[in-house]
Amino acid sequence: MALVGKRVLITGGAGFIGTTLARRLVDANEIVALDNLHRDALSGTELAEHPSFSFHEADVLDPDALAGLMPGATHVVHCAAIAGVETVIESPVRTMRVNVIGTYNTLEAALAAGGTLERFVDFSTSEVFGQKAINVEEGHVTTTGSVGEARWTYAVSKLAGEHMTHAYHDEFGLPTVTVRPFNVYGPGQIGGGAIRAFIEAALAGRDLTIHGDGSQIRAWCYVDDMVDALLACLERPEAVGQTFNIGNSRSTVTILELAERIKRLTGCPGEIVFRPIEYSDVEIRFPNVDKARELLGFEAKVDLDEGLSRTIAWYRERQAAAASS
Repeated sequence: MALVGKRVLITGGAGFIGTTLARRLVDANEIVALDNLHRDALSGTELAEHPSFSFHEADVLDPDALAGLMPGATHVVHCAAIAGVETVIESPVRTMRVNVIGTYNTLEAALAAGGTLERFVDFSTSEVFGQKAINVEEGHVTTTGSVGEARWTYAVSKLAGEHMTHAYHDEFGLPTVTVRPFNVYGPGQIGGGAIRAFIEAALAGRDLTIHGDGSQIRAWCYVDDMVDALLACLERPEAVGQTFNIGNSRSTVTILELAERIKRLTGCPGEIVFRPIEYSDVEIRFPNVDKARELLGFEAKVDLDEGLSRTIAWYRERQAAAASS
């Protein structure tokens, strides 16, 4: 049953996944977006001008801002976080503060809002499975790298958020759900990421740079499939109290294969070049989504070449618009 007439608060609501979700919901619901615009996929879009969409520039580290927007919310989607390997390595303290304290603040505001809340969806990450995540299920042991490697502050902070979210469900009855996205990509993506970097380089006719030897394996999930899963988490009562892997194991390739596909789809004249990797990396990561399939009816629909073609077209349009402005 689709959401209709609800008040949906999205933290990180100006980000890539937050804005994509908002577009799917905004015609039939009131959408309240909170974001500090660290990553801005909202400005200049039609969504920003929609009469049922309101944007509030604020930070999840500000509990008063959250408390002011929460009353009357029926659904909360907590997307706000520090993410991206380079950002995390440069700012490990900020990563921990935003991802742990920000999640706590959002949960506290939701708890204080009282009886209107029907669902609280928290974003975790596939990184909680560590360097080798092969057909991982939700109940598999989570692991992270050595203390002192800044890369893992992101995974640790997200895992702490997961435990906190489950605790609020178990102790206070908050109707929470946790999602673990596996490498989401698509139109509107901002910030870091291999697909964005490869596409932007390819459209500029530059070489595509791979960090490491390109043997790293990832499963890529198109953003519309991710949003389908989120909507099921928001709508289905079976989701409450659960954690779900969300991804597309059919779109599992090495980073080298990904670069080769993007080079082919764009007709890029540049070469694929390799650079040393300067941080601890994930060797392999692809999900088992049987639980999401069984409880949510989730099935990723968009395979990799189709998703890449749509994404490339979006970047081309964006590039053309920038050139003509």
